[in-house]
Amino acid sequence: MNKSRGFTIIELIVVIAIIAILAAIVLVNVTQYINKSKDASIKANIDTIMTNSAVYLADQTKGNGDYADFMDKPEYTIPEEQITNQGGTVVTAECNGVLTTACDDTDDQAFCISVVLTDASTYCKDSSGALGDETCAAGVCPQSE
Repeated sequence: MNKSRGFTIIELIVVIAIIAILAAIVLVNVTQYINKSKDASIKANIDTIMTNSAVYLADQTKGNGDYADFMDKPEYTIPEEQITNQGGTVVTAECNGVLTTACDDTDDQAFCISVVLTDASTYCKDSSGALGDETCAAGVCPQSE
């Protein structure tokens, strides 16, 4: 009589546990890379908005030489929707007494936009190209100390 020899239940449980541990490690790393790619996409969309703000500023029929009403022009601010699609949040802050998603200075000559990234940090960029990690104020990114 031949006796079949197979795996015991303990051996199978050990193998399944090892596979589960390896899968968990891979999943954590993949999630981190996905969030980093979303943050990169959000920053690229901010760059697009900043480029569009320069085009708006130069467009004498709309921009009139300043940033007034820039965020009200959807043809220039389409990337704002993409930012929220990637898990970012365009910051709404008080600017010159008004709640707005972007901030210009009192004479509309400087422009700033800030977002909250997927890791809950703030990313800010202004019309001079300066970067910051705080919410816009008076058209510029406050520089952290």
